[in-house]
Amino acid sequence: QLQASGGGLVQAGGSLRLSCEASGLTFSSYPMGWFRQAPGKEREFVAGITWNGGRTYYADFVKGRFTISRDNAKNTVYLQMNSLKPEDTAVYSCARGLLSYYGSDASRYDSWGQGTLVTVSS
Repeated sequence: QLQASGGGLVQAGGSLRLSCEASGLTFSSYPMGWFRQAPGKEREFVAGITWNGGRTYYADFVKGRFTISRDNAKNTVYLQMNSLKPEDTAVYSCARGLLSYYGSDASRYDSWGQGTLVTVSS
């Protein structure tokens, strides 16, 4: 399973670092993605990373502000979030990509983990 952590309440302009740890499933040979879902909205893609961290892909609305990374020795993927905005408020979850996929299509991910709530105040 995948368990996200690191969420919380932060003021606009602040930073948070999210973690997502895998247990009981193969992690190091799969790409990973971060998604988010705001209240009343559909889930949306945030960022993806290849199995070895060599390539990353970001949604346009987070480019230059968020950074995805991973540590395969710790079975963990991270999301460093800087310059946070109130519209970044959402539950953030990670998932494992299938067949080397690390793009924005949520249907090509499995093993969705429980999310962590990020609240950005103005």
